[in-house]
Amino acid sequence: METLELIKNDTYLEPFAETIIRRHQLFSDKELELKGRFDFLHDAMNGYLYYGLHKYADKWVFREWAPHATYIYFLAAFNNWKPDSAFLLQRKENGNWEIELPLNLLKHYDEYKLLVCWEDGSGERIPAWARRVVQDERTLIFNAQVWNPKKEYKWKNKKIKLPQYPFVYEAHVGMSSEEGKVSSYEEFRVNVLPRIHTAGYNVIQLMAVQEHPYYGSFGYHVSNYFAASFRQGTPEELKHLIDDAHGLGIAVIMDIVHSHSVKNIVEGLSQFDGTSYLYFHEGGRGDHPAWDSRCFNYGKNEVLHFLLSNCKFWLDEYNFDGYRFDGVTSMLYNDHGLGSDFHSYEQYFNLNQDEDAIVYLMLANKLIHDYKPDAISIAEEMSGMPGLASPLDDGGYGFDYRLALGTPDYWIKLIKEVRDEDWHVGDMFYRLSDKRNEEKVISYAECHDQAIVGDQTIIFRLIGANMYYDMHRQHQNLYVDRGVALHKMIRLVTAGTAGNGYLNFMGNEFGHPEWIDFPREGNNWSFHYARRQWSLSDNPDLHYMGLGFFDRDMITLLKKEKIFTFYSEPLVRNNEDQVLVFKRGKLYFIFNFNPVTSFTDYGIEIPKGNYSILLNSDSAMYNGHNRINETMVYETINSNKKNYLRLYLPSHCCLVVKKGK
Repeated sequence: METLELIKNDTYLEPFAETIIRRHQLFSDKELELKGRFDFLHDAMNGYLYYGLHKYADKWVFREWAPHATYIYFLAAFNNWKPDSAFLLQRKENGNWEIELPLNLLKHYDEYKLLVCWEDGSGERIPAWARRVVQDERTLIFNAQVWNPKKEYKWKNKKIKLPQYPFVYEAHVGMSSEEGKVSSYEEFRVNVLPRIHTAGYNVIQLMAVQEHPYYGSFGYHVSNYFAASFRQGTPEELKHLIDDAHGLGIAVIMDIVHSHSVKNIVEGLSQFDGTSYLYFHEGGRGDHPAWDSRCFNYGKNEVLHFLLSNCKFWLDEYNFDGYRFDGVTSMLYNDHGLGSDFHSYEQYFNLNQDEDAIVYLMLANKLIHDYKPDAISIAEEMSGMPGLASPLDDGGYGFDYRLALGTPDYWIKLIKEVRDEDWHVGDMFYRLSDKRNEEKVISYAECHDQAIVGDQTIIFRLIGANMYYDMHRQHQNLYVDRGVALHKMIRLVTAGTAGNGYLNFMGNEFGHPEWIDFPREGNNWSFHYARRQWSLSDNPDLHYMGLGFFDRDMITLLKKEKIFTFYSEPLVRNNEDQVLVFKRGKLYFIFNFNPVTSFTDYGIEIPKGNYSILLNSDSAMYNGHNRINETMVYETINSNKKNYLRLYLPSHCCLVVKKGK
């Protein structure tokens, strides 16, 4: 048997070749089983077109899967929300239920739900395939809602050329307003989308799209997998947002949460038909010990059909361009990876892996890329599972990218535990550029995780309480100067060494102050920390504007030069001086991390020629001290048959230079 490319690329995998091949055989067998008579897997994963509520020319038809149920009643205002034999669903084959309703019985905005009965009990339930779920402001009760607008949304920009290298803007629509409220898709489209476009990002990653009963869960305790969150607006408004982003050349992906499900019984899938194991594992394995949620049973074909149909649905109905899969580590391991440090290859092949989940992830990536060939799939995974972001044909799991979760952890540890004068630039370059050669990686200095209540953003770690008093540009504060300088340097060195893409969380590009904390009982249901203070970045008297300008010009330059096409080549790693220089493509990245020492005529061996500064963190425009002449053309000097570029490198400063004018 021919050796898989994955194993050729990493000979440490050779002892586990049999397991890797067997897992792929399981995937191939399951794909054949699920697609049946169809040519493609996505042709068979159309559950959202069958289940749920559908309008036909002469009637409504509703279908649900609940094999353990003995009776199911359709409840709505027209029967006073009481079980009525006239609205009893009929049992069909394979645990399916169906009811036909007169066309005039339901209209746009009407609400409904089910009463599911089983041998020893009953309970009201939100349909599993509901496409719209709303909550009554007075009673706080959730119901499914008929969504049948007179006009279908007409797409203006159905097709978009997706970026080869993603610069991802991670965003939460609900907290995107400066006002203390839940913001809407429409407000985001009008007010925030233009900012993202101006900032140069080419991918938006939307969080908290799938319906979730508790707003404070940040969207990660999903209840209704086919419903876009009602709090943020209508389906048409979400489509309009995506459409306008496409018109600006920006792709839109969404956080998809298939790693677990909310425990809620009425609103979610838990005990849907009276059993705890309809969608989830039975017994203790069905409960996530750390997340207070339910764990899917990826070994059941019906569950696979539900989740794979969900993958297709958002691409089909809302024209999303792909997904960031949340909590992949939790899916891969029977113990959810809790408490493991993953220091050896044996830990990826020691029978602690949930191979049903592994097969599901392969199937999901197969479906996504067959249905939308240029779609983007990103894995949030911390164990370093080999092959996760390698092509399926090579023996991998098929993700396009994995997130470099270790990078923000590195920055937090460095800022918290190491004095500035002890920062080791050699170790820094190694940590930031280390990746598996066969995998594409998206790097980031921080995302939403680093800003959640109880943690701190990078800018807050650097400046602390001084952010409240001394962010005015006329104020003199050494802590603020240091923090502003390092904020720019950390972002540039992270983006400059990034594997194949870069990510930023909404507002962090300009150093948004403080943390994220959603309304909850513990903060008296306040929205104060669940919003974005855009006015700070619009105020020319504050440092935030300069940080935003630096991020914009950094992204624009790196994107223009297509730096992710090239590898990073270290040229200088002087730990004593704390000077780091590396080349990537035609760009030379130069950093002086020394907090106190500036260097005059610092020599950098470089090819002969004239060089220009394209980006200078010390520019007054970026709240620097304007110590460098950016207009000069710098000519190399020959010494001992070597060519050197001699530059003035102020303390806590970074430059990007390029040969030529």
